[in-house]
Amino acid sequence: MSWWVVVEEQRGAGDGRSWSLSETFPYDDQATAEAEAERLAREYEPVYPWSPKSRKVLRGVGGYLVIVEGRTSTFHFRLSVLEEI
Repeated sequence: MSWWVVVEEQRGAGDGRSWSLSETFPYDDQATAEAEAERLAREYEPVYPWSPKSRKVLRGVGGYLVIVEGRTSTFHFRLSVLEEI
């Protein structure tokens, strides 16, 4: 079995925003996947917003929700730690 960190991001503008799978990262064990998910929550550069000013990292069961404040808008992305079965 392997563990994955999956990044999903908001795409589009206004009411037309939708979720899109952006990245997948495989790992040999859960501990490594969880550590990398935490690192990515702080360092991953999402497609939007174009000019990030700040980020808020929220941890929940199985991953993170990251809120990124841009110059003119706010977007968020999520990282999930998942086991391949």
